[in-house]
Amino acid sequence: MCGIVGIYDKGNINAANGAYYGLVALQHRGQESAGIAINNDGIITCYKDMGYVNEVFDDKILSLLKGDMAIGHVRYSTSGQSFAANAQPILVKFKNGNLALSHNGNLVNVDALRDQLEDQGMIFSTTTDSEVIAALIARSYKGDIVKAIQDTIETVKGSYALIIMTGDKLIAVRDSYGLRPLVIGRMNEGYALASESCALDTLGAEFLRDVRPGEIIIIDKNGMKSIESSTLTPKKGCLFEYIYFARPDSIIDDISMYKARENAGKILAIEQPAIADTVISVPDSGTPSAIGYANQSGIPYSVGLIKNRYVGRTFIQPTQSMRELGVKLKLNPLKGNIKGKRVVMVDDSIVRGTTSRKIVQALRDAGATEVHVRVSSPPVTHSCHYGIDTPTRGELVGAINTIEKVREYIGADSLGYLSLEGLLASVGSKGEGFCTACLNGDYPIPVK
Repeated sequence: MCGIVGIYDKGNINAANGAYYGLVALQHRGQESAGIAINNDGIITCYKDMGYVNEVFDDKILSLLKGDMAIGHVRYSTSGQSFAANAQPILVKFKNGNLALSHNGNLVNVDALRDQLEDQGMIFSTTTDSEVIAALIARSYKGDIVKAIQDTIETVKGSYALIIMTGDKLIAVRDSYGLRPLVIGRMNEGYALASESCALDTLGAEFLRDVRPGEIIIIDKNGMKSIESSTLTPKKGCLFEYIYFARPDSIIDDISMYKARENAGKILAIEQPAIADTVISVPDSGTPSAIGYANQSGIPYSVGLIKNRYVGRTFIQPTQSMRELGVKLKLNPLKGNIKGKRVVMVDDSIVRGTTSRKIVQALRDAGATEVHVRVSSPPVTHSCHYGIDTPTRGELVGAINTIEKVREYIGADSLGYLSLEGLLASVGSKGEGFCTACLNGDYPIPVK
């Protein structure tokens, strides 16, 4: 997954500054590379590199990026390797125009599309599916950029939230299932687009609404225009956004991330009770659920793990060795709240299991007499092909082991997961409106 942002602020030549702060707010969505493309009187330039947003950009670089329209991107690679050439936004020049594109998502038919385009003479400079989307738009362009985008989204299959910048327009596109989030805000003399509402808060923009599934939003000097999808497709928003990925202070499709996670913890306490002295969380994404669990169970909540704020999210590190080292750097037990106690450790999910195993051992080393692990989501049993980095089932501890085997592997005294029904109830659903493929193999878009 990735984080994307777009700024259209007529008359303000510092749109790149807005894109920068929006990307900082979305840093949790991608930590490998960052980039900003700027439009200055129809001329689009782009600066991007590997690293965090504040490592890639400084005051000197931002001062050179002048223009009233900008798009930005923070990357977490799921399609294409992690190196500088694959950083976004993608900049494409073609006859009578150019465009920049930021993409969050994953195409499932990218190999066939790339082969087709290469057979037609197209030369690619990256290994990403995002460049394939940009190339398809450029190939389809016959003077009407919206028609070119419509032709392209009829061809691609998979998940995508796109922000596209042309010489005079800022365009947002969301796939017909609504798998990836995208929101619209009003700011100053224009608009802001972002993956999550927390970025709009940072920019001081007024949240207007989510981009609807299949919708195309066009922003230009005439204001904002919407083109609704003519395809009737059931909405399938990514449930993992609500479990883990989005920031807790974001609202996606009218649902508060914090409230959904707190609800999940309450339901988890009912479904998977434990006898213990304290409830702790695996910060930060597990904290709302731990608070919900404690409130429902009556077991006191306390801080049991201290997070190093200068270490990124270990789940989205590109290699397993980096993830394992990141756990040690990131979390340290607070011994005074752990020693001699029976601990309920609430986490949002168990994907590979290695992180949970190390944390459980760290709690025992800190003096916990018992460690009961409670997970505010069901076992992750299937690979995601739409943008979450779980490429093979062999990496998923819940796919290849029983719950008892997982408990033994992570070293817990007991292990309890939230049911799928309980998770859906936490977001106010009985099964409709969400993609649950990683939890039960029900893929809304067929994959090979």
